Amino acid sequence: MKLAIVNDQLFPQEDLDPIYFDRGLYFGDGVYEVLRSYNGKIFALDEHLERFAASMAAIRITGIDIGTIRERVLRAFQAAKLANAKIYFHVTRGSAPRNHTWAKDIKPNFFLTISQVGDAAKEKANGIAVCTCPDLRWKRCDIKSLNLLPNVLARQEAMEKGCEEAILVDEAGLITEGAGSAFFAILHDALHTAPLAANILPSITRHFIVKAATNLGMKITEKCLTPAEAAAADELFLAVTTKDVVPIVKFDDKPIGNGKPGRWVKALMTEFLKFTV
Repeated sequence: MKLAIVNDQLFPQEDLDPIYFDRGLYFGDGVYEVLRSYNGKIFALDEHLERFAASMAAIRITGIDIGTIRERVLRAFQAAKLANAKIYFHVTRGSAPRNHTWAKDIKPNFFLTISQVGDAAKEKANGIAVCTCPDLRWKRCDIKSLNLLPNVLARQEAMEKGCEEAILVDEAGLITEGAGSAFFAILHDALHTAPLAANILPSITRHFIVKAATNLGMKITEKCLTPAEAAAADELFLAVTTKDVVPIVKFDDKPIGNGKPGRWVKALMTEFLKFTV
């Protein structure tokens, strides 16, 4: 008899819900997306779904189409009746007995949650502290996969140091991005951010930040910075789906600028919100 224990209860395996055999649990074999709404309107839905489709294709998940996912997102959003909602969803390859390879006819599993967006007003007004951590992630961070253990550990380390985000530094000593955010610096009135590559998530918020900066007449420089260069920047900030622009006022215990959100970050906050109406 094939048996399983769930917490302290013993079951025949055939009596278990198939979700216990989800390859997302076994292997992180899936991809996810997070988007939000502003005042009753989902922001950048097409861009998020396009990225999600690219992630599914990259890891060869089939059996569910983007049209179906769009319909489920909209149905949940309409039912929740939340003007400012956070929408999370993921697709895993499916449920099957544990095996690294998968059958061609495996059916993917879909999961979605929707909740109120948290209040980031204090963080946006006062700025946050961040610290650097080694970038221990896999080499395809452009895929928004469920393999987030390095991110989790980095965020926990940052939290235990009294910081709100971990800024990841690769083996070459260069900043890639935040554990859960895109990272930006402003030096001499120019916006600096890492170029998109396999080690960088193509952040949707990043895309709109670059557009906002262009609208403001800023020069855009795609270049990875060292922690020392970032610490000497005039201004620093993060881009996060659920918070958009978040100023950084302390980097590895060093104040940035005068220790308060700078003029360019404030201008970018205002310009970004024009895309959300």
